[in-house]
Amino acid sequence: MTRTSSPQPSKPRPFAAHFHLLGCVDFEDCLSLQQRLAYDALSRGNGRIAVLLCEHPPLITIGRAGSRGHVRLTGTELAARQLAIRYVGRGGGAVLHGPGQLAVYPVVPLGWHAISVGQYLLRVQSALKATLHDLKLRPQSLPGSHSLVGRSGVLAAVGASIKHGVTGHGAYLSVNPDMRDLGRIEAVAGRPMSSILSERPLPVKMTTVRAALVAHLAAAFGCERHHLHTGHPLLADLPSSQPRESAA
Repeated sequence: MTRTSSPQPSKPRPFAAHFHLLGCVDFEDCLSLQQRLAYDALSRGNGRIAVLLCEHPPLITIGRAGSRGHVRLTGTELAARQLAIRYVGRGGGAVLHGPGQLAVYPVVPLGWHAISVGQYLLRVQSALKATLHDLKLRPQSLPGSHSLVGRSGVLAAVGASIKHGVTGHGAYLSVNPDMRDLGRIEAVAGRPMSSILSERPLPVKMTTVRAALVAHLAAAFGCERHHLHTGHPLLADLPSSQPRESAA
């Protein structure tokens, strides 16, 4: 009598996750780099995940759920601060960018990993929440949004874009930015932007927050091992790119 063995569960396919620490980078350059990485993700077909971590010079972006009315700064005030407004194709509302805010851009081929858009957003949210928990904060999510709010306002704004099954944009975690105009930007559901600095009695270093978030993102996407890189070789090919290390 021949015995047939029970089918063994298939092992997950191996893939690499690479985290790139870019310092302070122009928003447009970072957007162009994401597009290059999304093309690579489709052409490689090996499930590679790339995550860009950086800060941006001052800028306001408005996503699909936002409008000019969510920016409570007059045209005169915007001109005096040399603040431009850029409409972008991500989810979420208005976000004020600047040094002291950690921009997080995961480039993930969702089909290869069999992850839905909703699951992807939940994984990013869980990594952000775990990072804030490490800092003894207990953020809450709002109905219909994956952003996270604290007592003083929105701490982490989440807004993704999906093109050809690959993610773009991502999340913005305000650590210790200039607070002058932060509360005048309505990021989600009428809630103003705030920062970790406003929620804690003691300041926290950007490097500490970044290290915690890298570990939690790697865990959220099931990466047993991941690689850290300073900069990205493709960034130097962008004509206007002038990467700078943040002092935060």
